[in-house]
Amino acid sequence: MKSIPAIDRYILRLVLGPMLAVFVVAASLLVLDKMLKLFEFVGNEGGPISVVFRMLANLMPEYASLAIPLGLMLGILMAFRKLATTSELDVMRAVGLSYTRLLRVPYAITLVLAAANLLIVGYLQPLSRYWYEQLDFELRSGALGASIKVGEFTTLQDRVALRIDQSRDNGRQLSGIFARFSSPQGQVLTISAREGQFLALKGSPDTIILRLTDGQIIQDEPGYSPRVLSFSRHDLPIDLPAIERFRERGGKEREYILPELLRIGWSDTATKQLRNETRASLNFRLVEVVMMLLLPLLAVALAVPPKRSTSPLGVFVSIVLVVAYHKINEYGQAAGAQGRFPPELILWGPFALFAALIVWMYWRVAYVPGGQPIGALEKFFNTVGKKIAALLKRSQRKARTA
Repeated sequence: MKSIPAIDRYILRLVLGPMLAVFVVAASLLVLDKMLKLFEFVGNEGGPISVVFRMLANLMPEYASLAIPLGLMLGILMAFRKLATTSELDVMRAVGLSYTRLLRVPYAITLVLAAANLLIVGYLQPLSRYWYEQLDFELRSGALGASIKVGEFTTLQDRVALRIDQSRDNGRQLSGIFARFSSPQGQVLTISAREGQFLALKGSPDTIILRLTDGQIIQDEPGYSPRVLSFSRHDLPIDLPAIERFRERGGKEREYILPELLRIGWSDTATKQLRNETRASLNFRLVEVVMMLLLPLLAVALAVPPKRSTSPLGVFVSIVLVVAYHKINEYGQAAGAQGRFPPELILWGPFALFAALIVWMYWRVAYVPGGQPIGALEKFFNTVGKKIAALLKRSQRKARTA
């Protein structure tokens, strides 16, 4: 660290603090929102609670790809805003440090995070999304060993109904068991037992044994009187329902990694619809990562307010611009996938416009004295605010005289 100039170490500390805070807050909000929905979903499907955290873990790359650009921009913006509002930026400029020199550390951070985000959206996110879909499928189909709900009837293969009053030791010890079995020939077995436990049947993964203790069986067959049998121990085989295998990865375009998107997007054997979808996904991921290289310029342009101004308008505008640009890219991906526009045009066209706007804003703040873009926005909002206040006062006077 001693080999790094003091000014760079100082800017690094200023950037990392708010950047990491934004990462944590954004990721926490996204996780908490999804966690509540997943707990409800898993509870309704009767699955183990642990699957909630496995599903959330598979969503983390997607959340990280959203939080990284926002945290990067706000970290740089808050750092330069502090320098500007405390006049430290003026001192640095007076001793010959240009904005280009001051952006050395922010751009080093940007390159590292852009490379990390490329790995996330290009490789990790497609795989984790597929694993999430697989967990969702297995939970719905029962392949995760959905638990038998205590106090409710559980139906297995349409001919077996099972009810348990109490479950202990993660389902290994059961009590208050009631079961009803019906055969295609019309035979009905009604079984009650004080205790029981599930046991695996060696060599037969599709069948489990329900070992019952202290109970009775009522056997009812058409044409015969019901028979009652008592037992101290009885092993009851239960055939598990057949579980359909989940599809192979690639059922959705967002499950392809970057080399697969390149191969399919220009393949002569793929359908036109599939080529459009993969090209749109490829360009969407690339344009989102490339835009990160312009975020330091946008952050500086919106961080430096006019003299004697401490308005937080730049923070608000920066968030609006980043979110709006992301939504425009999502629309462009959807339009490109449907074939309404060439994916390259509909995604890189807005990028070129945003890039031109950002470069112009940065040029104004870096090379035009008093040319802060945020100053023009503050004047505009002040003018609008004064006009609204005047209209309100006029309407109040009219109301008093009426």
